[in-house]
Amino acid sequence: MSAENLLVEIGEDFVAAITLNRPKELNTFNTHLARELVAALEELDQQTRVRVIILKGAGKAFCAGIDVTEFFDKTAMEYRAWIGNMEKPLVTISRMRTPVIAQVQGVAAANGAGLVAAADLAVAADNARIGLTAINVGLNCVGPVIPVARSVGRKRALEMLFFGELLKAGEALEMGLVNKVVPADELEAETRRWAARLAQKSPVALQIAKKAFYASADMDYTQAFEYMNEAFARLCTTEDATEGVKAFLDRRNPEWKEK
Repeated sequence: MSAENLLVEIGEDFVAAITLNRPKELNTFNTHLARELVAALEELDQQTRVRVIILKGAGKAFCAGIDVTEFFDKTAMEYRAWIGNMEKPLVTISRMRTPVIAQVQGVAAANGAGLVAAADLAVAADNARIGLTAINVGLNCVGPVIPVARSVGRKRALEMLFFGELLKAGEALEMGLVNKVVPADELEAETRRWAARLAQKSPVALQIAKKAFYASADMDYTQAFEYMNEAFARLCTTEDATEGVKAFLDRRNPEWKEK
């Protein structure tokens, strides 16, 4: 898998890593990076050797948003296509089967903060700072705020959207924007360890759980239960479900099928 703005690796532990590789530009999104990221996510989602994906940034920042050097001299329709392309990776993650973990160091701002929120899980270094900062340059983060709001709730999301401040890692943890905060020098190892643990779970069970979770998010209460029960019933018919229960009863480690 070749890309100009990304590094992609697949490990022996069923964990893949995508690295945003524009460190001099703080891994800001340009048109090419956005398209390459969508392509990499979709390709890895089809790989039988990949059960979990780590998303990280090269250098001192995770992602400082969108490269504003591409901002000028567009029509309204061109701006619509441009921003849609920038935000497509955020939507793509929710449509994938494979869990995605954001590994966050330094700054995650604007579209970068949206990427953290859009990831299924997130681990942050204790020096990380996360915020919806576009308001500070006369714009706004009304796209990235969508996954942010689903992580932290309406009032906290609006506070982030209106004020554009960078939150410290501990604040992001308290709000529910990230799952874990670890020392910066342990970020790589801790995220990989967590991802490898997740990759030991049944890939089929993970895939069905993720797809059902996102599909049921906008359903009403009783409809969501009905949908989840259908998903559970489908899971019960799989080889992994039979293997998992038998392994539990036999007191042995299960042998999962590849996805």
